[in-house]
Amino acid sequence: MKLFRNHLTMPNFTIKQGGLFYCYTTPVEQMRKIDTFLSLLEESGIAEILKNVEKQAGLGRPSFDPYAMFATIVYGFSVGSPTLRELEDSCLYDIRFKYLMNDETPDYSSFSRFINAYIKPNADLIFSLITKVYLKYCRLCVDECHIDGTKFEAKPNKYKVVWKTTTYHAKLSDKVRSLLSELQLTKDVPTEGVIPSSIIASKLKQASDLAESHLDDRKVWDRKLKELTKYLSKSLEYEEKNRICGPDRNSYYKTDHDATAMCLKEDYYSGLGSNLHAAYQVQTVVSNGFIVAYYISQDRVDTHTFIPTLERFNQAFGKYPKSITADSGYGCLENYQFCDEKGIEAYIKYQAWRGECSGRRPALYELNENNTITCLAGRTGFEVQIPGRHHKQKESVFFEVKCMNRCPFKSYCRRFFKVKTGRTRVFDVHIRYRRYIQKARDLLLSPKGIEMRVNRSCQVEGVYGITKWDMGYNRIRRVGINRISTEIMLTYLGLNTRKLFKYLDGKDPFTYWKAPKDLQAETFKKPSAKRIANRMATWKKRVKQPNEIAKASYRRKRKK
Repeated sequence: MKLFRNHLTMPNFTIKQGGLFYCYTTPVEQMRKIDTFLSLLEESGIAEILKNVEKQAGLGRPSFDPYAMFATIVYGFSVGSPTLRELEDSCLYDIRFKYLMNDETPDYSSFSRFINAYIKPNADLIFSLITKVYLKYCRLCVDECHIDGTKFEAKPNKYKVVWKTTTYHAKLSDKVRSLLSELQLTKDVPTEGVIPSSIIASKLKQASDLAESHLDDRKVWDRKLKELTKYLSKSLEYEEKNRICGPDRNSYYKTDHDATAMCLKEDYYSGLGSNLHAAYQVQTVVSNGFIVAYYISQDRVDTHTFIPTLERFNQAFGKYPKSITADSGYGCLENYQFCDEKGIEAYIKYQAWRGECSGRRPALYELNENNTITCLAGRTGFEVQIPGRHHKQKESVFFEVKCMNRCPFKSYCRRFFKVKTGRTRVFDVHIRYRRYIQKARDLLLSPKGIEMRVNRSCQVEGVYGITKWDMGYNRIRRVGINRISTEIMLTYLGLNTRKLFKYLDGKDPFTYWKAPKDLQAETFKKPSAKRIANRMATWKKRVKQPNEIAKASYRRKRKK
């Protein structure tokens, strides 16, 4: 009654608006989509997983239905309510969420506890089961996949970074070694490298015992013992920082030890990516618009994340994809070899793809079937043995090409050699890696390769566009790699559910570009010696940026 009286006193509020919400009926299309969504969740067997979590954890009787909580969370991530407080508000005011929760209103803390207790222990299994049910319902397969990675900014402040103390630890060990030599306690102390804190502690104990017998110069010994104690404390600090970083990282953050300092394209606060920020790298595998696998990594590059991501795909589907498309960040020997061993067609660009495709930086040679090479000028090179000269890589072979008198590519070719004089050029060739590169090039230039490249940019990069721009998910909201993995899983599961809803609306979200039957294979632009020479002359006259000047000066300092 009090609420009714307030409505009468409001000039812009009518009596009909007060009861509009309670008279509202959900459209039939929305109800049909939600019911289909619930039936697919039931088919996936999620209810049994949630029951097993209750039995194993001994959580007792939950305050809310676990199945309804899970369905509400996934549906919230699909319609763009990824935060827990938004889920709380939706359960209060959105009739769709009221339908899913049986008109119950859990708060954000209830959702948080549910995610940590029920979803996080089985996040990968839940994602794979539901995704496979979605694919089965839409009659799709996962033979052709596309992979790409992106960096998501983490929650910690960018000024809370802690760097790996390798250099500082080595300098500290030199100081400890000098002090122990003054105390004549250098026995069992490494002459090079880092001195462990355990050795410093044992030497400190020995020095304390010796100080008792040097009463005449006790002040000097006390000063040195104090200094050695300080070194021990610092050594323990450095060892702890190196332990947190691990062997594969060089930084972490005080408020999130799993986050790594990475250079981002855009900053959450300023919109600039010039500085280092706390971030995680997320690898995504997409097939027919559905996200079929993901991998959260602390690596700053994509090279070492390719194999772990495909292994997670294999764990989910029991097989590897028949073909995979990736950009040049994944083009290395290990990835090509992995695809060759698993029978995967690798449509993976290599590092020099862009330069060879445009003709600006063509390949210096072509490896022939008879184990010879052909240079840019068309000269044939043969395998040679050069005593006293070492290869850059294992399994490499030297090939020698005798240059012609007036080679049009001479100025371009000699840029890549240390010895720029003479009538011969020696190429250090990794035959197996070169075979993989030429095979990948032929696949990428084929009509099927053109189709795969076009669809990769549409599908996997489109996922990141929808996630960051349409859904506003441009920053990770949780701390710790396990919790972040669960958050990414729910986000990607919401995207797959959104894709399912488009299919239920009668749209066709799985139709992508197909190569015409009469499409011819693509070819690289023919290298032109004149065009390359003009570009080299322009490059020399170009005004260098401050970062390029700084990098060049740093290289000169290191050589000295």
